[in-house]
Amino acid sequence: MEWYWTLSIFFGSILGLMIIGFPVGVAFLAVNIVAAMVYFGGNGPLLLQLERGVGTLAGNAFGSMANFALVPIPMFLLMGELFFHTGLANRMFNAIERLMGRVPARLSYVTVAGGTAFATLSGSSMGSTALMGTLMVPEMTKRGYKKRMSIGPILGTGGIAMLIPPSALAVLLGTLAELDIGALLIAGVVPGLILAVMYAILIYVMAKLDPEAAPPYDVEMASWGERIVLLLRDVVPMISVVIGVIILIMVGWATPSEAAAFGCLGVVFLAIVFRSLSIEALWKSLQGATRVTVVALLIIFGSATFSKTLAFSGGSNGLIEWVTAFDISAYTMLAAMFLILLLLGMFMDQLSMMLLTVPIFFPLALQYGFDPIWFGVITLLAMEISFTTPPFGLLLFVMQGVAPPGTRFSEICIAAIPFMACAMLLVLLIVAFPEIVTWLPSVSR
Repeated sequence: MEWYWTLSIFFGSILGLMIIGFPVGVAFLAVNIVAAMVYFGGNGPLLLQLERGVGTLAGNAFGSMANFALVPIPMFLLMGELFFHTGLANRMFNAIERLMGRVPARLSYVTVAGGTAFATLSGSSMGSTALMGTLMVPEMTKRGYKKRMSIGPILGTGGIAMLIPPSALAVLLGTLAELDIGALLIAGVVPGLILAVMYAILIYVMAKLDPEAAPPYDVEMASWGERIVLLLRDVVPMISVVIGVIILIMVGWATPSEAAAFGCLGVVFLAIVFRSLSIEALWKSLQGATRVTVVALLIIFGSATFSKTLAFSGGSNGLIEWVTAFDISAYTMLAAMFLILLLLGMFMDQLSMMLLTVPIFFPLALQYGFDPIWFGVITLLAMEISFTTPPFGLLLFVMQGVAPPGTRFSEICIAAIPFMACAMLLVLLIVAFPEIVTWLPSVSR
């Protein structure tokens, strides 16, 4: 069978099962089992073919799942869940708001900082959007904030969360694409900080151009002594855990897995110090982290088998040879892959996007001479931007579900556009100046 028919059958079957309501992991598993029977089952009775195919499939998949590099995923997720359920995250949010005093649009800044922290640690942009939309938007609406100043920052936080470690999704992408996970985590630090500065400038400019978009209100000003206490007690300890994880990886004192374990221990220690650690908080944190970890492992299982079967069938090699035979520049191909990610993000979550695109896109990127870490950062950004792309971005619908009654979908789309434009500008900067991504990993080696 020609490679294009093979790919059409593979992807068509998976998308067809997803359209009729099958979960992504189940759809991939079903197609993988049938493909394994065809390619690895050999001749003989149907049950024997099934046994051989599934045996080969399981051998390949469990080898990929029994990987020490995957340990950061549950550790980072548990770290985020503990931050949230022990109340440490709320302490930090409240302290940041008081420290800002009467800064114009301060709730927008707090939203960016808080949403980024939660999304980074939880590994779920959708979960962060739902949480911050429920907590912050009603309060900001009550204070007279316009939609673009309350909803926009929440939708924008996912881009920073995908970049600044600890990022569970970055670990998952690095595992699926067989990248240096430590280098990928470190590579996102500078772009993430640049994007945070862009958002801060954007909020400042919008507040200056339209002061009524974030009207000031009277607040009790904290004295300098109180501010120092708030900073040292409620902000520095929380941030120091995240910074500690980054430094351990960057200077090579610990692997990403060991650094993630340190992060979890750090959060548990802080919860004990602040007397907020309880059996209930531990149980809820373990439940949340386990739920997402199982989904991630199912995705890795499907990805490992899908990549092997695709390679064995000749589909991926045929596509790469066909694409590279055209006289297409490397950056034209990069733009095409970026556009495909934007389109996919309108219909599926980030894990599903990784599962579909990593086996094809990363070999193509290597064929065109792109640095794999650099391309990985662009892929993470593309997936996050796609989540807020009107009119079908999934985060737009999540926000619609938790926004105050009367919020029009058009208002949510308009609020997302300026923050999406900042992320697009960052992508252009990374393409023009690759050192933004590659410099820090090269220094830390």
